[in-house]
Amino acid sequence: MKPAIALSSTLQAIAKLVPHGSRVLDLGCGDGALLDYLQTHKGCSGYGVELSDTNVLACVQRGVNVLQLNLDQGLRVFGDQSFDVVLQIDTLQHLRNTETMLRETARVGRVGIVAFPNFAHWPNRLSVLLGRMPVTKRLPYQWYDTPNIRVGTFADFEVLARKNGLHLQDAFGLHGGNRVNLWPNLWAGTAVFKLQGAKP
Repeated sequence: MKPAIALSSTLQAIAKLVPHGSRVLDLGCGDGALLDYLQTHKGCSGYGVELSDTNVLACVQRGVNVLQLNLDQGLRVFGDQSFDVVLQIDTLQHLRNTETMLRETARVGRVGIVAFPNFAHWPNRLSVLLGRMPVTKRLPYQWYDTPNIRVGTFADFEVLARKNGLHLQDAFGLHGGNRVNLWPNLWAGTAVFKLQGAKP
């Protein structure tokens, strides 16, 4: 019998956004836990994309289909609208080609779900006001050893989406797995966006 899949409260909240039976592409899928959960509990199918050898092995051990690709090289291997949902969960802040990958997410998927740590969350603002880079549950690294190559805010992403012609179907924050609709740029540790490419 397969062991129970443990997801963080953030991933549980994001899993609720994925319709049952969806064909899913999970970009930067890590150890495959989210895709494994979607396959087991929501009848989804699809692929994870991951670069790390260790994470690729973990996906294989979970029974998750995984492709070892560098996302900085794009998604040319996938056709237009070939997935129902494309996930970018805690991936955007590691990419050098952020705008390209957002447009590719909208091209490859009928719907994209993007989530990342919201740098404008009030504890982060307070830390910067006191002269230090924040170290929190959502941003757990010191400034000198972080794998993030950039940080962004809820408000920044709304501007970026409009600039790239993306339609936001839903936009909200998460804090402790709970949805934050009121002032998410201030009160939410995680920014979440459900998006589509612009209608022709």
